[in-house]
This record gives sequence, C-alpha cells and structure tokens, in this order.
Amino acid sequence: MKYQKIGLVGIGKLGTAMLTHWDKEMIALGVYHPVVTKAKLFLQSYQYGYLLTEDELKQVDVLILALPATEVIPFITNLNLSTDSAENSVIINMATNLPTSDIKVRFPDLQIHGVKYMGHSRDLLEHGNGLFISESVLPENIGKLFEKLGVVMNDSEDCLTEVNKLATNLALRTAINIETEFSKRGLSPAYLKRALTSLAPEVIRSYSEGSLGHFAKEIVKEIQEENSTKK
Repeated sequence: MKYQKIGLVGIGKLGTAMLTHWDKEMIALGVYHPVVTKAKLFLQSYQYGYLLTEDELKQVDVLILALPATEVIPFITNLNLSTDSAENSVIINMATNLPTSDIKVRFPDLQIHGVKYMGHSRDLLEHGNGLFISESVLPENIGKLFEKLGVVMNDSEDCLTEVNKLATNLALRTAINIETEFSKRGLSPAYLKRALTSLAPEVIRSYSEGSLGHFAKEIVKEIQEENSTKK
C-alpha cells in the first residue's frame, strides 16, 4: 500500500469493530489513546496493532478519527499539525453527526475526507460486511482499506444522517410497542427481554435476507392484507 503508516484514534465500539477486522486482514495500525495503559490493554487483543505516541500521530500517512462528534475538532486543534505534516497526512472523519465540511472550514490546509459508517457497530464487529458512505472520492488506497470492512458508497453525508435517524426512530418505536404490548398482556419480563434481544432482531434480519420461515411468512401476509384494507 502507498500509505504505510495508519493511525487510529478512538477505541470505542466503532474503533474496536474496525480494528478487529483489519487485524484479521493482517493490516498494521497504530493506535493512540491519551491514557497509555488503556491503549496497551486494548492492544493485547490485536496481533497487528501497535501503540502510537502523540508525537508519532503527526507522522502517520492516514489518521482515522473514530471519535464522538464533539471531540473531533478539539482533537485536531490540539494535535497542531505542522505545514509539512499537513501536506502528507490524510485525516478521516467518521463522526456521524459532524459534517466533514465543517471540519474543512476550520482547517482549510488539511486533507480531510469523511467516511461514515451506516449501521450499528455491533453488527460490524460480529459480521463484517459494513456499509460506508463518503461524499468525496477517496484516494485509492484509503478506499481499499475500508473495502476490507465492506462496501464504500459515494453519497451525501446528509443522506446517511437521515437514514440513520429514520431507522433508529422506527426501531425504537417498535421496541417501545413490544414493551407496551407485553406489559398490557401481563407477560413475563423474561419473555420481553427475549423478544427484544433475540426474537425481533432476528425476524428483521431474516426478513431483510428473504429467509423468513413459514410462520413468519404467514404473518407478513396478514400485515399486507391489513395494509391493503386500510388504503
């Protein structure tokens, strides 16, 4: 790869999911965390991950920021990249709720691309095959890096935000409806927990994959008939 030194900042759920799959692909990534002991403990699980110091961060070719939206701009500000390093480094903004255009306005001399993950980090961790959105055309080798995790699509960040919010809103409404109905019927909390953590998620997954069983398919027919009657 052209970019030999890659740095990852952010070892939360998304950072963990990505590094897990990059490690399986034997891709070496440096990891930075302000608490060195925490970074060292985290890296014990990864064969190809290694520790980065704050000074070494300024020397990486690709700096992936898997940070909360409120932390990205302060982090870049504190990093204080020199003119020379700014010309050579590419920064990747992964914060869903921070438009990459906002960062570019603040740091016009830096090379910044947005790569946003569409989905839940747990799904990426367990299954891989993620979907990533970028408004800009990524440098070839950065595109290939993220393609190790799934598919990279070119689309607006606003579209990703809209989809994430819509899906989250509908999913929460479904969860609340299940909770309400189970409560009305006096069903055991154990049944409710199983419905929320296993039954409903797997039914949705099977529906999306077209692998519903006979029982679920009959319910789909009932719902479709109800919807057609309402029209």
